[in-house]
Amino acid sequence: MKVCYRYGTIVLAIPVFAIIAAYHYGLARTPTSAAAESQATPTPVSQANPNQEINDRLAKQVLETIAGKENDPAEKVFKNIQIPWLKTTPAARLVRIMNLGYSRALGVSCTHCHLEQDFSSDDKRPKRAARDMAYMHKAINDQLQKMQNLDLKPDQRFINCSTCHRGAINPNG
Repeated sequence: MKVCYRYGTIVLAIPVFAIIAAYHYGLARTPTSAAAESQATPTPVSQANPNQEINDRLAKQVLETIAGKENDPAEKVFKNIQIPWLKTTPAARLVRIMNLGYSRALGVSCTHCHLEQDFSSDDKRPKRAARDMAYMHKAINDQLQKMQNLDLKPDQRFINCSTCHRGAINPNG
């Protein structure tokens, strides 16, 4: 069974790395789309994520609640921080990561993953899935750092949620 799981992981990793390479080397964009992107005007935040006003309100409430503890490690300020590299992140930065990173990348409100009354709860499947995705994201970035034959310097090689999701819950959509 372990052998099948390992092969399944490799089979999953190959298309992920192919997509990353395609974007890295510009293979995923046609010259027309690249030209259009360079001439496009930035989309206002409110249009990019229709939930942004809700998220900003919730983030403001959380920041008011943790006033004076903004620079403390997130694990000392919030309950149930399970991702190791987020445990030591300053609490206010974690709020910004969630508000300006995760929620925008998927185009969702905070309550897509969290219960508004209890952000620490793991009751919602999307929160548990996001945690799994964070581990996958870290594994891909760790691998990108090790690659020897890429043009970009190691500190310029990374993915984030937007790399695949591009503002949609379903990255295949």
